[in-house]
Amino acid sequence: MPEVPQPVNDNTIKVRQLSHYQFSWVAGEPGQNGTYTLQLVLDQGAWEEVLTLTADDADALQDLLVNTSVVHYDVERRTLLFGVTPAGE
Repeated sequence: MPEVPQPVNDNTIKVRQLSHYQFSWVAGEPGQNGTYTLQLVLDQGAWEEVLTLTADDADALQDLLVNTSVVHYDVERRTLLFGVTPAGE
């Protein structure tokens, strides 16, 4: 049997399921663009992540999040995974 690094805790889990998300926009200096952020609530609040986005990225991610029922997030690589398909389908 392979050895599993101990202890297994919240910091050792690398891929988590997206539970909730919230987009925010912060105004920039006068004459400058604002900044979009996307807060990810993962595994029912066991982990949270905040991403800084361009307006185009925020628009594209909003479309993907609305149209995908199961989304995962790789914490280590900071990567959203859309459209997870069960093995054998």
